[in-house]
Amino acid sequence: MDKHPDDLLTGDGDPFKGDPNFMASLARGLEVIQAFTPQRPLLSISQISQKTGIPRAAVRRCLYTLSKLGFVYAEDGKHFQLRPRILALGHAWLASTPLARSAQPVLRHLSEMLNESCSIATLDGDDILYIARASSSRIMTIDLDIGSRLPAWATSMGRVLLSHQPEEKLNDMLARVTMIRYTPQTVDSVAKLRAELKRVHQQGYALNDQELEMGLRSLAVPLFNAQGQAQAALNVGVHAGQMSAREMIDRVLPELQKAARELTLLLRLACRSQVSCFASADLRSAT
Repeated sequence: MDKHPDDLLTGDGDPFKGDPNFMASLARGLEVIQAFTPQRPLLSISQISQKTGIPRAAVRRCLYTLSKLGFVYAEDGKHFQLRPRILALGHAWLASTPLARSAQPVLRHLSEMLNESCSIATLDGDDILYIARASSSRIMTIDLDIGSRLPAWATSMGRVLLSHQPEEKLNDMLARVTMIRYTPQTVDSVAKLRAELKRVHQQGYALNDQELEMGLRSLAVPLFNAQGQAQAALNVGVHAGQMSAREMIDRVLPELQKAARELTLLLRLACRSQVSCFASADLRSAT
């Protein structure tokens, strides 16, 4: 069984103990960075230590180094937060991603035509990672942007991508996941989720009807690379009060599928001119 990325960065470096090429200090620094979330943007040394399992002294050294490099700061000397320079770590990846580079005009056109927000995401571990987004003039209660992460199993884009995962990888993910009941409509068991993923794969799209947040509906379709693999997903999110689930399928789905075909073509053309596309081999999903 392959190790999950979240299991590789541990406080004591045990998964790679004895590996002379593994830099535990670098792994700890990366885990300290990942401890910060939109919900917890300010963290103390103790809080980071408790969250990561890294000793306080090591956390302090990591934060000192990150501070000197301009990635974190603490106005009060106790509670740290990330600085904008942290974006540079992901910018090179996004800038070299064929889909992220070429998708924005298509996303913007789709968003303007529907007057709704549109996004593209890829799988990253057990989450989806937003790599492109076009927002409508309407204000959504859920705050998302490029780099945002959400649990794959609970989202329309995540379910589209999970429905194309090899059985072994899907089983590993479902064994790890903690199914939180975000709303009364959230799928609340692995058995129900499996049935939903099977349905999503058969119909070619996923409709999330207020399962992640009440009042929010989203519809997603896969984006396939040159090998026919579901490498990313495209979605449209709407206020439940503005459009019913039936209306989304009748009105939005055809436009979403049209945009997906255009993006798939762009992705395939871009990939032909590069040695590799934006997702690493272990994150690509087989059809």
